Amino acid sequence: MPTHYELARFLRDWKSLRAEQKAAFLEALRLFVAGLNDQHFDPRLRVKRIQGHTGVWEMSWAPDGRATFEYGEQMIAGEAHVIWRRIGTHDVFRAP
Repeated sequence: MPTHYELARFLRDWKSLRAEQKAAFLEALRLFVAGLNDQHFDPRLRVKRIQGHTGVWEMSWAPDGRATFEYGEQMIAGEAHVIWRRIGTHDVFRAP
């Protein structure tokens, strides 16, 4: 099972989401985790690198729902470790 960590600003962003937005992200998260170790993500998530920000990736979880993340050092051998950076609308790209 992959491990994860949330930056403080991700947690602040999370608190500002509406309940239905949180539910949509958690649903997308299941798809994300399913493809994480082999990096074959469901195309609906549109996982891709963010240009101009080395090592930072984005995931779409709703039409205007985005989350940014990076890969961290493995905590469990052979399992991905994700550091969640931001969550919200396209506005998260101002400081991903």
